[in-house]
Amino acid sequence: MSMKRILILGAGLVSRPIVHYLTDLQDTEVTVATRTVSKAEALIAGRPRSKAMALDVIKDATGIEEQIKACDIAVSLLPASEHVRVARLCLKHRKMMATTSYISPEMQTLDADVQAAELTFINECGVDPGLDHMSAMRVIHAAKANSGRVESFRSYCGGLPAPEANTNPIGYKFSWAPRGVLTAATNPARYRQDGKVVERPGDELFTAPEQVAIEGAGTFEGFPNRDALPYGTMYGLDDAATMFRGTLRNQGHCETWYPWVKLGLFSQTIRPELSGMTYRQFICDIAGDTDPKHGLASKTGLSEDAAFIDRLEWLGMFEDVPIGLEEAGNIDVMAARMREKCPFQPGERDMIVMQHEFVIDYAGKKENRVSSLVEFGIPDGDSAMARTVSLPVAIATRMIVEGKITQRGVIAPIVPEIYNPILDELSGLGIAFKETVLA
Repeated sequence: MSMKRILILGAGLVSRPIVHYLTDLQDTEVTVATRTVSKAEALIAGRPRSKAMALDVIKDATGIEEQIKACDIAVSLLPASEHVRVARLCLKHRKMMATTSYISPEMQTLDADVQAAELTFINECGVDPGLDHMSAMRVIHAAKANSGRVESFRSYCGGLPAPEANTNPIGYKFSWAPRGVLTAATNPARYRQDGKVVERPGDELFTAPEQVAIEGAGTFEGFPNRDALPYGTMYGLDDAATMFRGTLRNQGHCETWYPWVKLGLFSQTIRPELSGMTYRQFICDIAGDTDPKHGLASKTGLSEDAAFIDRLEWLGMFEDVPIGLEEAGNIDVMAARMREKCPFQPGERDMIVMQHEFVIDYAGKKENRVSSLVEFGIPDGDSAMARTVSLPVAIATRMIVEGKITQRGVIAPIVPEIYNPILDELSGLGIAFKETVLA
């Protein structure tokens, strides 16, 4: 077998497991290209058949094209907004591609051309999206093979501090910039419940959270995550009465984030005046009162000792400290505070929790089946987030260069010939779903 040249674009916090996995293979040469070359050099230190290179993938159009021309497959760990640009270059030069991100409408438009070129662009091959699809489809296909019909599908996922690391009032910690998590807090959601489509605007996500118990991890608050209905089509469940995808957070999350969103604390509108404010001036401006607690309570109809106010105070939002941000919105102020106050400490573990809940009808006999994953990070090693995001796409990349994925086009890992080998190999690496049939 000839050497396969793998290009990894990006060297962020989830990239170490994929670099180590692919450099452990005997027939690969791995290039890690990123703007800050020291990050790439740290990833490949001591690894065989690998090199690091400085490449500003956003600005250096010539450089990225040269690297794509020289590879057999490009793995994009870049921000999702950059994937289509990489995809167009892969299409131009007839190269395979892999990402962990959702298939955007723009990416989907490339499908016919990618098929015509007999290429595979696998996407949604991380944890969420990724392992959620694979583990769900394994159960759904097994049910259908046994003449079962899935009547209800509810799926939840969360990336959280492990229980012993859940040590701050926010109930959350960040390995990287919090802005993406805060942005997601304002995304509208849509799902189907008992045959009825339910739409939740972005400022109503946190009303009436569900209590979701996961064996080996605890009980969490669950709330809807984006639009679940396209997944009904993807999974072949358009006739299921319930189709729900949700996010999991620790207890107390929703009572805090609901008023924060309602107050506009996650607004992305640029406010030039923020650069001259202190945090206290900022929160007084939001509250419309020189006494922030009084103003916040009045605006929300809650008491001055409400949890959301206590947690703002803990974040330092009442302090006369300059914000010091240029060209920022409210969301950037909150993100800056959370990044400073809610980091993982050395030796602390994170945790990925995922659970699917199925109701399957077998000729009138109902089965309630639960498929769950609880994965903990390695203290001072790879996080659970890094392993569950990058190992699935690492395995898919190996399968593509070995010719073991024959499906062409812009695809997600929802067919047995893709998801079974990935799930089986992950199980051998200790990342395994537990299947339970409830009485």
